[in-house]
Amino acid sequence: MTLYPIEAGNFKLDGGAMFGVVPKSLWNRTNPADSNNMIDIAARCLLIEDGDKLILIDTGMGDKQSEKFFSYYYMWGDDSIDKSLKKHGFHRDDITDVFMTHLHFDHCGGSIQWNKDRTGYEPAFKNALFWSNEDHWEWATKPNDREKASFLKENIIPMQQSGKLHFVTRNEGEKFSEIQELGFGALFVDGHTDKQMIPHINYKGKKLVFMADLLPTAGHIPLPYVMGYDTRPLLTLDEKQQFLETAVQEDYYLFMEHDAHNQILTLKNTEKGVRLDKSFTFDEIFN
Repeated sequence: MTLYPIEAGNFKLDGGAMFGVVPKSLWNRTNPADSNNMIDIAARCLLIEDGDKLILIDTGMGDKQSEKFFSYYYMWGDDSIDKSLKKHGFHRDDITDVFMTHLHFDHCGGSIQWNKDRTGYEPAFKNALFWSNEDHWEWATKPNDREKASFLKENIIPMQQSGKLHFVTRNEGEKFSEIQELGFGALFVDGHTDKQMIPHINYKGKKLVFMADLLPTAGHIPLPYVMGYDTRPLLTLDEKQQFLETAVQEDYYLFMEHDAHNQILTLKNTEKGVRLDKSFTFDEIFN
């Protein structure tokens, strides 16, 4: 097995929304805002090369939305999935599986693209299967009013229409499941959105955990630092506390999807609770 970080592009989000009830005077120390109160956010995906499988975890926003849509997110930098795949010697047509932690547009938008004449949509990875889970799919395709703007039909329904949508198997009530089809496990969490999946990958003697939106940035490590986007913030508190304690005990390496300035984190116990231990680039740890 070989892993590769894939940079799908950078954008900005409102710092207040990203930190909920935490005052700007506190979160601005770790995640400095610009003049529009926006903070730097990454869409960092993970590519798993394992035998004849090439699995991409999450796909970023994609590029099919309108100019007006993208203007809300202040895109910056020149990273893209295609450039990042090419850097590692791959093409999007090589991808065999796309695993989506959840179906918010900044995690799955890159999975679907316009067709050639822009009359409809098609898979952006033509040889890949798409993986979600049945409970989250139900949640995303019948969205509540709070999340409706994050679950865009054009990102989601074409996966099903393509005939390539698959659901991972999971025993009812099970918080952690081994995904036999893909060769890694996933923790199911419900605070941010229903049945978000957090991949756990054994790699080179270490446990690498793809954090998705359970821990957006290093600045979100303190327990009360919960996004305003989370549908069940009190549940996020519980899930986050349990995860952070386990991460320290088990020496997890945290792969940060949304932290534009930190790729890999480790944690430690302090008198204030679990806090950042060290920040690494992917290459510093695994190459």
